[in-house]
Amino acid sequence: MSTQHGQYDVAKRCIDILGAAVGLVVLSPVIAATAVVVRVKLGSPVMFVQERPGRNGKVFELYKFRSMLDIDISKGLIADEDRLTSFGKILRSTSLDELPSLVNVLKGDMSLVGPRPLLVEYLDRYSSEQSRRHEVKPGVTGLAQVRGRNAIEWDEKLALDVEYVVSRCLLLDIKILWETARAVAIREGITHDGHVTMNKFEGNTCAN
Repeated sequence: MSTQHGQYDVAKRCIDILGAAVGLVVLSPVIAATAVVVRVKLGSPVMFVQERPGRNGKVFELYKFRSMLDIDISKGLIADEDRLTSFGKILRSTSLDELPSLVNVLKGDMSLVGPRPLLVEYLDRYSSEQSRRHEVKPGVTGLAQVRGRNAIEWDEKLALDVEYVVSRCLLLDIKILWETARAVAIREGITHDGHVTMNKFEGNTCAN
């Protein structure tokens, strides 16, 4: 690690702690109200907890608000498209489902800005270059989120993650946070063609 990146990491961690703590306090009424509505609309549990890979591939438990109904074969609730309700779509489009991830930031599992934490099963599907996305902590938002979110293809999304790793600095983080607020406000890039969010990453189409 370069001295420059080492100093940046220390400064960024301080900003993460302050930002997450302030966010959890200021947004506590919104978080509480969202939890109540999720309980009424989708039932229990209110929280969606899933293992995701963090920095250096270390697995942690990601916290989000639940946005889908349980799988119920008898009711035909199997695919994500069937389980995601109109209320769940609102949660995702407004990013309210992401608010519990501020706890992950406070714990040190995540940062406010970084590549989004994807599924553990994807770890052995990345090329060596794409795997560089795990050189930093995953983020609540990131460069790929402000450059198209779920509307761009996997190759572009992962390339943007690596671009962030290479170019990361506090100025870039501030820019991403600002652009995230704009993207959420206009609900940009929520879905991918033919999917309620993003199609599954199946691996590289060409050899490494």
